Amino acid sequence: MKILALGAHPDDIEIFMFGTMAAYAAQGAELTFAIATDGAKGGKSDPVVLARFRREEATAAAALLGATPRFLDFPDGELVADAALTGALKTLIREIGPDLAITHAPNDYHADHRALSDGVRIAASFAVPVLHADTMGGTGFSPTHYVDISAHADIKAEAIRMHRSQDPERFVDGARTQNLFRAGQCNGAQGAVAEAFRFEPTFPFADIRELLPPAPPIRKVMVSTKRVG
Repeated sequence: MKILALGAHPDDIEIFMFGTMAAYAAQGAELTFAIATDGAKGGKSDPVVLARFRREEATAAAALLGATPRFLDFPDGELVADAALTGALKTLIREIGPDLAITHAPNDYHADHRALSDGVRIAASFAVPVLHADTMGGTGFSPTHYVDISAHADIKAEAIRMHRSQDPERFVDGARTQNLFRAGQCNGAQGAVAEAFRFEPTFPFADIRELLPPAPPIRKVMVSTKRVG
C-alpha cells in the first residue's frame, strides 16, 4: 500500500498523523511525506536559515519511518488553493499513485492548513480518496474513524521532538492529551491512545475502512453490580 501524508508545515505530519504513519510502516506500507510550505515563518530566526533548518528537521523525522520527504517549498503563511498549488499536488499524486491521501481538515486553525486541504481535495479528484486529520485541539472536528497508535506513541513523540526549532514539548504534550481523549471517545482500552480522522465519501470512494490500520479495541460496557441500601 502507498500512503501520501500532506502537511502544510514541516512539523504538521508529526503532530497530527505520525502515529498512524507508524502503524502503516509496521504493516509494510510505502510512505511519502509531502510538506507544502518552507516553514520560514515558524520562528524569529532569519527566514532563509530557518527554512533550511526546518527542512533538515522534517527529513530526520521522516527517516524514523523510512518515509520519503517531498518539499513543495511554497512560501510559509501565503498558501492558497490556486492553480500553482493544485498543479503541484496533481503532479505529486500522479507520480506516487497513492492508495490514500491524508491531510488537514478543511476547518483547521491555520490558513495554510485550510488552503492545503482545499488544494488536496481538488487535486485528488477521481485519483485517490482523501482522509482528513484531526484539528488542533479537536476544535470543530467530528471523527468518523480512529486509529490505535498505542504501540507508536513513543516514536510519535520522538518525531515531534525532532523539530527542535519549534519548542516541541508543547506539541508533544498537546498531542498526547488529544490522543488520549480520542481513544477514550471511542471507548478504547485503558491507557490506549488514538488519532482521529474524518472521511467524507465522494464518488467513487465510499468506504475506506480496508485502507486504515486497526482502531483501538473496544471495552465491554458493564452495568455496576454494586448493591446499595
